[in-house]
Parts: sequence; structure tokens; C-alpha cells
Amino acid sequence: MDDTAELSCPDNDMMNPALTMTTQVSAILVLSHVFQIFLKPLGQPAPLAQILAGFVLGPSGLSRSPPIHVFFFQNFAIDFYESMALYCRISIMFLMGLEMDIPYLMRNLRPASIIACGGCLMCTLFASTISFFVYEETGSRGSRVTLALVITVILANTASPIVFRLAADLKFATSDIGRLAISSSLIGDMYAAFILVIISGEKNKRTVKGWALMAFFSLLILVGIILFTSRLVNWLNRRNRNAKNLQAVEVMLLCSVILVAAMILETMGFSSIIACFLMGSTFPRGGKSARTLLAILTYTVHNFIFPIYFGYTGFKADTRYLNELKRIVIVVMVIVLSIGGKILGTLAACLYLKKPLNEGVLLAFLMNMKGHVDILTLTTAMQNKVLNSSVFYNLMVSAVVISSLISASLISFLVRREKDTIGIKHIPMEYHSPDKELKLLACVHSSHPVSSMVRLIVSLRGSENVPISPYLTHLVELPEKTEKSSSFYDQDEDELSDEEEDGSNDAVQINETVDMFIEETKMMIHQVKIVAPFITMYEDVCDFADDIRTSFIVLPFHKHQRIDGKFENGKEGIRTTNQKVLRHAQCSVAILVDRGHTATGTQVAGSESLQQIATLFFGGPDDREALGFSKRLSTHHHSSLTIIRFLPTSAKDSNVGVDVSQKEDDVLVSIQDQETEVEEADSSALANFYHRYVTSGKVRFVEKYVDNGVQTGMILRDMAETYSMFVVGKGSRGDSRLTTGISDWEECPELGVVGDFLASSEFDVSGSVLVVQQHR
Repeated sequence: MDDTAELSCPDNDMMNPALTMTTQVSAILVLSHVFQIFLKPLGQPAPLAQILAGFVLGPSGLSRSPPIHVFFFQNFAIDFYESMALYCRISIMFLMGLEMDIPYLMRNLRPASIIACGGCLMCTLFASTISFFVYEETGSRGSRVTLALVITVILANTASPIVFRLAADLKFATSDIGRLAISSSLIGDMYAAFILVIISGEKNKRTVKGWALMAFFSLLILVGIILFTSRLVNWLNRRNRNAKNLQAVEVMLLCSVILVAAMILETMGFSSIIACFLMGSTFPRGGKSARTLLAILTYTVHNFIFPIYFGYTGFKADTRYLNELKRIVIVVMVIVLSIGGKILGTLAACLYLKKPLNEGVLLAFLMNMKGHVDILTLTTAMQNKVLNSSVFYNLMVSAVVISSLISASLISFLVRREKDTIGIKHIPMEYHSPDKELKLLACVHSSHPVSSMVRLIVSLRGSENVPISPYLTHLVELPEKTEKSSSFYDQDEDELSDEEEDGSNDAVQINETVDMFIEETKMMIHQVKIVAPFITMYEDVCDFADDIRTSFIVLPFHKHQRIDGKFENGKEGIRTTNQKVLRHAQCSVAILVDRGHTATGTQVAGSESLQQIATLFFGGPDDREALGFSKRLSTHHHSSLTIIRFLPTSAKDSNVGVDVSQKEDDVLVSIQDQETEVEEADSSALANFYHRYVTSGKVRFVEKYVDNGVQTGMILRDMAETYSMFVVGKGSRGDSRLTTGISDWEECPELGVVGDFLASSEFDVSGSVLVVQQHR
């Protein structure tokens, strides 16, 4: 590959390349963790530490020492390194496809494509202007066109794995700008991979017709593998219906299919990067196969493969070639044009899309992350002998690594500076449009409330065209005898254990219910497990909600219903967790009192039954939040919603509240002057809701006039059997005459006065209760 590759390995020591690679991998892992210890307090992301670790270990650092250099750079070791990089790419791209939010990518394909194309086109233009100069100054031989294509890839490529890891490490992967950056980087990778295919074809000298034929056969193979994998996964899911996870042999079978498919495409002369991503993105998401594979790959890739792959990128850089001024000028020019092209192209695209300037700058530097297809392109061009200048190779690798180190540092700085822009921006459900994406975090401690939680998620889905990102979190108590220094949450990572503890029995039932739901509705629910002692569990729930930028948290009531209909107290820690989440969450929170919704997983989806839902409105921010929450419920075709507003009897004749007059099919909603700001906000919210939903016939609206809480309780008892769910704000109506005396005592203050009454044994009803608290 270069002049360092001429060093040979002793023929009688065939284990030396394996030993070399093992030592290199171990050294990169250790060094990356050491660098991360020092860089993390400065806010620097993990990929920066990992690239830097490889850079220090490589010929630019420790490998300058002759003994170390001879040990790492052997003829046979080079092949081992390239094979390792190939397997890393296959694993990373498949996992990216498996974790990718494909519905988001399809909804935002246009803006993501415009941003990616803006940077790529500008960089392609810059590459065409400097290719002749670089060709002459580096003493390159061979095709000028090929060298121009290689420089185009170096300038235009965006390393999607590094963007993916950066966004996750800096905790903005679930934000709109994070998801847009990941989507755009994938499109940029496709552009670079297409050029890589052209460069790879220079060796075989195929005609256009020959390449078209090979591309057609490759596409057929890819489609066939995708179809075969889908059938295989469905069969494995059915085969392991009562098991907790797939068996190790079955996991190896799935991995082998993916690996063989990728190797076939590589042998045919096509990069497997995009193919592996497509195989991951089309992999059936529901069931034990996806859950098991995701758990294994997530742990392996994030803890081992990412550090090794990024470290290997830095390891390849050799700054010893920067020993002349003109070579330094070439590297600086490539870095400046790469960053400049991305900034100009991305900002132009963001201006066209009317995106803010600060977001455009951050996207530009994210699009400038290197170290993926560009390194592969350089290596392929050298191995295929279409380029044979070691000076050009090492200068370009150095430019790629230095550019990535600069961009990663700047991205970290920009994310910290713009944390208010890309951070948590909670929009109360009161103002949340039912046409916008809803991110919901539903929590369960056992399998009892799962059916009702899933039923609620179905109801909140609204119209099938409206996006929703639901997360179902299994909260498991960490016993005191095994408490660790810190609790954790992960994608069912601990489900790989066969130990019957930590909620494993409940996990099987939860998974089964969710799998049946996904199979019937084709709507994905992300499953997460949080294992923590009750005393700190609320912190993990709140932190995870912040990480995924959820709009709403739904918690289970600490009591569960027995067969005879009575409530039985659960663990006191569950109630304590609910109370702490209500106090500390950075978004709206609801507590679901599950009563009577214990249907099987098939019935949970509610494909036939019509659910009668009542939203009780007494006034205040929590009731307005419950009203906003009800907007989503009203748009689902299997939900019938009724808004019941309670007013004092004295308001019957004084025209207080929503004044609705109808004239020639025009509904005029006027809001009377109110005495307080809260009442004005209540009337405004009700008037807007009435005008949009009630007048169109989607929702029924009823007003009830009462003098005190006793009458309120009587009305609620009369309608007890009419509705399958009651939605009410928690409120702080301790002195409100509408609720005073509704119950003899308040057992659960976290539910509010009305919520506590609806959940009490006094209220004999089969309907569930959802108590909502607005974040303030």
C-alpha cells in the first residue's frame, strides 16, 4: 500500500499478524479511554478521543519508534487491518439501519437531500479545481480523472457513523437537527459510495454495459437477501414465541446471513456500505429477533467496534510526510476547501429551506466529519493500482484525520453554545398540534398495566398519517444487596441473561404483548429497561425522558386491580417514584389508573371496539393540559371523546365561559371578559377547542352546573358506566367549591382531588383514569 508495507513478517511466525492486530486493538481501546477521561470534562465527544488514540499510536506518534513501527506495520498485518475495518463497517452500517428512524427519514427526505447535495456539489466543484495541482505536486501517476474522483470523495464525504456517534454522545441524536444531520450524512455517504464504485471499476476495465449488468445482479442479490432475512426472522420469532431471547446459534445464523451477503457484494466489486444499511433498515423490527440482535450489536458496536474503527482511522495518518512546505500547503488547502465547501453548500441549502443560521453552521461542521468512505476510497485506489503515489495517499489521510479532529472539537463547542436551541424545548400539550410528531414515554413496573398503556398509545396515534414515537420503559427495582454505584438504562441489554430475576418473568409477558401489538398495527414501540433502586429511579426516568426529548410521560398507578375489582397496594417505592417524577420531570406527566383494561395483546390494539372517553374540565393549567392531550385522542377513528365542563350554578344565567352562537353555518366563538388570568386562559383554550373539534362533530361538549363537590361526585357516579376512560387534570383545587366535599378524605394527593376520587374505592366504575399534570 505504501513504502512502509515493504517490511516483511518472518515466515516461521504466522501468528504474528494476529498478535499485532490484537495488540493494536487493545492499545487503541486503552488509549481512547485514557483520552476520554481527560477530554470528557471539557465536553469533548468520544469519537474525538478515539481518533486521537489511533493518531497517537500510529506512525504520527508512538510508531515513529522503529521497534514499534516494525511490530505494527508488517505485510500480513496490513491485510488483517483491512479485513478488520471491513467487518467493523458491516456491523456499524447494519446497526445504523436497525436503529434509524426510517419514517422520519422518509418524511424529511427532501430537506435532508437538499442539505447533503448542497455540500457535496460545492465540494465537487472545489475538488475539480485543485485536482490538477495536487496531481502534479504529489508526483502522482495514473489517471487524472481517478485522482479527481478520489479528491471529490475526500472533500464531499460525510462519515455517517461518526455523525451518528457524535450526535448520540453529545445527546442531540433525538432532536430534529440531530436526526436531520444523520439523515443527510447517510445521503452524503451514498454519493461517496457511488463514486467509490466507479473508482473500483478502473481495475476491472468493465464496459458500461458490463457494469450495468453487474449492478442489476447485485441489486437482485440484495433484494433476495432482504426477502430471505424477513422470512427467516419471522420463522425465528414464531419458533421462540415462549422464549425470552433467541438462542446463540440463531443469532450467529442471522449474523452469518448478513456477513455473507456483504462479502458477496464486495467480491462483485460493489461496496457493501449502503447494502448493509438497507439490510438493517428493512430488518423486521418487531419480535425477539430484532430485540436480541439490537441488544447484542448496540453493546458490541458502542463499546468495542466504534473505538476500534475510529481509532483505526487515526492510526492510518502519517504526518512524517509533512516534511516539505508544499505538502503542508496541500493538506491545509484540502482541509480548508473541505470545511469551506461544506459551510457554503450547507448554508446555501439551509437558506433555501429557511433554517436558522446557527443550525446551518452546526450542520455544516457535522457534514464535514471524515474517516469512512474516504479512507476506504484511498485504500481501494492504492490496492487496485489505479493510484500509486504513497505521498498522495498519506497526505490525504492526514488531511482527513486532521479535518475530523478540528470539526469534532468545533461541533462540541457549538453544541454547548447552542444548547438552548438544540436542547430540551418542551411544548405543553395545551399548545401541541395534533398534526405534529408526539414523543411519548410510557413506564411500567410489571406486566399488569402494559395492555392499558399500549391501548393508550394506540389512541394517541390519532390519524395514521400523524407521526408518533412511543417508548415503553420497563422499570425494574435494583435490590439493595446488589446496588451499584450508579443505575443504568439500555435497550434490553440485560435481557440476554437467562437469570430469572430483575423482572425477567414480567419482561417475557411485556415483550409478548408489545410484539403482538406491533404485528397487528405495524407501529413501532421502542422498548427500554431501566434498572435502579427506587430511591434514584426517578432520576433515570427523567434523564431518559430528556435524552429522547419526550413530550409526555405516563406513569402507572402504584395500585393494581384484583380479580374482584378492588385495588391492591403495590410497592411503596413505585408511589415514591411517581411523586418524584411529578416534581422533577421537564415535561408534562400523567398517572394512569388501570381499571378494567386487561385485554389480551390482540384486543389491545382496539381494531373493532369503540372507546368512550370523557375529559373532565374544572379549570386551571392541568385541565388545559388534559384538554390538549385529548386533541390527539379525538383524531383516532376508534375513540369517541366527550368534553364535560363543570361550572358553578351561578354561572348558568350570567353567561360565563364559552359563548357559542351559530348563524348561517358560521360558528362564532366569543370569550367573555374574565376576572382572572386563569379564567381567561381556560375560556380561550375551550373556545379554540370548541371551534376546531366540537363544531366539526368530532367531539361532544357538555356543561354541568353544580354548587359543591357533593353534586360533582353524584354526576360523576351517574356517568361511571358510560365511559371506558376518564381524563382529568391533577389541579390544585383545594378551595374550589366545585370539588369541596367530593370525598371524605384524600388518599393519594399526587392524583389531585378529582383524580383521587375517581381512583378511590368509593367510585365503583370499570373505566381507567388518566390524571394529567402540566409542566410549569
